[in-house]
Amino acid sequence: MDSPPSAPPSTEQAFELALLSDVGTTRPDNEDCCGHFIENPDCVVFAVADGVGGYEGGEIASRMAIDILLEAYRESPVAWGAAKRLYRAITRANIGIHDKALTVPELSRMATTMTAVAVEKGILSAVHIGDCRLHLIRNSQISIVTKDHTMVAGQVRMGMMSAARAKTHPERGMLLRSLGRELIASIDRITLPLFERDRLILCSDGMYNVLEDKELESLSRGVDAETACRKLIDTANKRGTYDNLTCAVFRMTSHTGHTVATGGWRERLRGLFRRQL
Repeated sequence: MDSPPSAPPSTEQAFELALLSDVGTTRPDNEDCCGHFIENPDCVVFAVADGVGGYEGGEIASRMAIDILLEAYRESPVAWGAAKRLYRAITRANIGIHDKALTVPELSRMATTMTAVAVEKGILSAVHIGDCRLHLIRNSQISIVTKDHTMVAGQVRMGMMSAARAKTHPERGMLLRSLGRELIASIDRITLPLFERDRLILCSDGMYNVLEDKELESLSRGVDAETACRKLIDTANKRGTYDNLTCAVFRMTSHTGHTVATGGWRERLRGLFRRQL
């Protein structure tokens, strides 16, 4: 298994984080990539990118996206706040990949999806483009925070296709947005509060196309973040994975000043989401 190191354990940290990427059972190379940066015990950034399969440079694009985003975030002023720092960082990653594709003919079609998350003092800020998914688990209930930027997902949202049909549609991976294709990328931005014991699962399509949402929740329940990552990867691989698969598992372990919402939490979250398409 190919993985960057998990977040080092610390009694002072308000969170627990682990990331893991695997080539899967059929692909010769891994075009997925993931990474993280811990700025302080109350602030962490983590991201998953999935290079566009079948095109030249998918593996290079996903690695560039992670490296540039984390470097740009580290170098940006703390006074900007996590949301602005993260958006500026993914914008820089897009420009870097786009410029590389223009100057290297062999990489002219390279691109990648990416979802990146910053959690600072209990507030989640995320940027998203493509079809990696961010899941929020609260009180054992799981919801998808992001919106897939694929042709099939768009048809499901418009009521033109069922979710069950979309899961097996031959063109389910056809992207409408990705990093590197255009100089200016259309990136979703999300902000919401987290509460103690909340879990986040960020994963590439290679994982969620094999595991149902309820399985993501049950396999990550009652274990530490690193164990949850390995259980998710191993379970998916046992079923036979046609794609690379990557996941990040985050657990809010300390009280951050928020009280856990009770009743109607889906409606409350909808009111807290802020998206810029």
